[in-house]
Amino acid sequence: MRNLVLSILLFGAVCFATAQELNCQITIDTQQVNQTNQQIFRTLERSLNDFVNKTQWTNKDFKPEERINCSMVINVAEYNSDQFVATIQVQSSRPIYNSSFESPVFNFNDRQFRFVYQEFQPIVYNPNAFTTNLVAVISYYVYVILGIDADTFKLRGGSEYFAQAQQIVNLAQPSPFLGWKEADGNRTRWLLLDNLLNNTHKEYRMVMYNYHRVGMDLMADDTRAAKSTIANSLELFKALNSRRPNSFLLQTFFDAKAEEIESIYSGGPKVNIVNLVETLNKVAPFHATKWGKIKF
Repeated sequence: MRNLVLSILLFGAVCFATAQELNCQITIDTQQVNQTNQQIFRTLERSLNDFVNKTQWTNKDFKPEERINCSMVINVAEYNSDQFVATIQVQSSRPIYNSSFESPVFNFNDRQFRFVYQEFQPIVYNPNAFTTNLVAVISYYVYVILGIDADTFKLRGGSEYFAQAQQIVNLAQPSPFLGWKEADGNRTRWLLLDNLLNNTHKEYRMVMYNYHRVGMDLMADDTRAAKSTIANSLELFKALNSRRPNSFLLQTFFDAKAEEIESIYSGGPKVNIVNLVETLNKVAPFHATKWGKIKF
């Protein structure tokens, strides 16, 4: 990561015979569960990987090299019969043009994940019905990943995917499971999507486009100009922070990008970072240690 700016290489995509939209690695972590028989967890892991990677989630034709690299780690805290209490860590990244580098774009830990699952039960997405909380949560994050990725290539390009995630939220409202309603807390699936769609947080989606498509994707051609563009894009967060200080969406952005930002401005051609560091300390003080390492 430290040598990001200095290690721009030609990006060679690997093609596969068939592909859907995602290249997703789903892992079931059972370290917290005292369960000798691990078979149900392995079956669930295989089923979820097949479900996410083999389902056609959109009506678009994704080339094999365009598949979105992402992961979901389900940490099972409790298991009793067919009842699961867990958290799910969701991450995704997108490639940078003319580079071998993958830029992280989403990193979120959902702590409100309970579901019912019996071994070998079908896992199928129905866009018109809430079937199980397991299917709903996984499908929701698929569309969030698709939407955020699309926003990095086209301004507000992810709207159609966020609309599908919104449909999942609406269908889940009558369910007894936490995370789907406004009243369920301050780091919920409901709030994440509300922030993504709400004009009050419009700068987030503007930054996602400018940072990646106008900044990172030009890093190989003109590193100094790209670094300046990225710094200017981050300045947009001052307006968002003035309306919603320490907002959930800002936290989510910097959970994914803080290490990368530190790396970008800790090597390579120098640019003026005085205003940038001041802005970062104001809008993302929870990463102040990283901003303190940006020295020039």
